[in-house]
Amino acid sequence: MDFNVKKLASGAGVFFTRAVQFTEEKLGQAEKTELDAHFENLLSRADCTKNWTEKIFRQTEVLLQPNPSARIEEFLYEKLDRKAPSRITIAELLGQYMQDAAKDFGPGTPYGSTLIKVGECERRLGGAEREFLHTSAISFLTPLRNFLEGDWRTISKERRLLENRRLDLDACKTRLKKAKAAEAKAAMAPDFQETRPRNYVLSASASALWSEEVEKAEHELRVAQTEFDRQAEVTRLLLEGISSTHVNHLRCLHEFVEAQAAYYKQCHLHMEDLQKELGRFPNAFAMNSGYSIATAGSSLPAGISGPEEPDTLKIEEVQAPATGTRKAKVLYDYDAADSSELSLLADELITVYTVPGMDSDWLVGERGNQKGKVPVTYLELLS
Repeated sequence: MDFNVKKLASGAGVFFTRAVQFTEEKLGQAEKTELDAHFENLLSRADCTKNWTEKIFRQTEVLLQPNPSARIEEFLYEKLDRKAPSRITIAELLGQYMQDAAKDFGPGTPYGSTLIKVGECERRLGGAEREFLHTSAISFLTPLRNFLEGDWRTISKERRLLENRRLDLDACKTRLKKAKAAEAKAAMAPDFQETRPRNYVLSASASALWSEEVEKAEHELRVAQTEFDRQAEVTRLLLEGISSTHVNHLRCLHEFVEAQAAYYKQCHLHMEDLQKELGRFPNAFAMNSGYSIATAGSSLPAGISGPEEPDTLKIEEVQAPATGTRKAKVLYDYDAADSSELSLLADELITVYTVPGMDSDWLVGERGNQKGKVPVTYLELLS
């Protein structure tokens, strides 16, 4: 292992000089080279971009993965440059539980068959969510991460170099100022008389030494100014590239919105399909009620029969009562399951009434010349 003492001492000296210069600037004891207004504006804009990009990135991570443990796990896999294992979504897990429960309850029962339908929908929702997470991570999170871990690190590195060059430049200015002051003081020699030749020689020698020191300080100042100007130009170009970053992030934001809109649209379609399938829920209620009535009727004493089952009701033979009819507003669309039921359209008004022997979850509805059973849960009864 090479250990260069001179290089180490030189580096320590430069660090000490910069620290002294920085401290004197803070105390107001040294001049500071100010950057132009445009450059300062670029610096402020870059800092603002970094801060808000970081906040948006962190919050988007929380949106896509609310579980902090899962986020930590994904972060570790990423740092280890390994692919994270595929993780099942919450909706998919819920759907799997529902379908497993349906097997135990009996897929032929109303509850079991409904669990299967809802479980399938939940799994489709989970699949749509996984696709959304994958698309958003690629199109939105990755560009933001690349900026924070790539472009911004480069900008920060060049800004630190520029600050060091500025400190070196100001230190050279201070050194030149002190050398000129010492040279002027040495030039102001007292009355050199012929009787004092020794003083004259010493003063002339000191003046020459300070002149050399001034020339050296001026040379160092020119070099420091050149390095500062070069570094300022490099940093300026990087800062002006923030505008391109905004354009890129704008495009990524549009892609994120498109992915989010497609995801919610897909979820809406899945839920609409599920609602149509579950439109036969009242039938399930009626089947359960009929099953309970039949079970209760079988245990009644001889000679006493239970109430008539809804399925034996002949709709075409039902007549509207003289009193007891009401108006009802349809809340949701409903497709009739058979000829005994009446299809409904949301927001329409129909006349409803009940007849003896009909299940409490159903009413008879009339719309013009059409008549049929309608589920109570789809209606808002009007006074």
